[in-house]
Amino acid sequence: MLAPTRVKYRKPHLTPLRGYAKGATKVDFGEYGLQACENGWISARQIEAVRVAISRKMKKGGKIWIRIFPDRPVTQKPLETRMGKGKGNVEFWTAAVKRGRVMFEISGVTSDVAEDAFRTASFKLPIKVKLLTREGAGE
Repeated sequence: MLAPTRVKYRKPHLTPLRGYAKGATKVDFGEYGLQACENGWISARQIEAVRVAISRKMKKGGKIWIRIFPDRPVTQKPLETRMGKGKGNVEFWTAAVKRGRVMFEISGVTSDVAEDAFRTASFKLPIKVKLLTREGAGE
């Protein structure tokens, strides 16, 4: 699973997700992209589930680009623990995704295969998404 090798701070504060994505709002590498319509946290497990779902639908054809990386640690205190005694341990890593961000891109497949792959991938994500095509791509 994806996780950074080093981070500056082990347990940073959780900042709120507001607004729109600054960059990565267009399909830059592939022909088709999956764009976020809401703000949300995408865990490393969800990114891996989407990658597996897309690659299975593409059947060894085409190329996949993952344009998000889980670089934010999420901490949790153990169950049935009293309040206080510091912050919990890092349990998993997430990527902060703002609306408008293109998260995944694919190329080398037909439009119906891409649509089917992204529809399957959208079921694995906790936010609403939409399919984008590159300007002048195979349509």
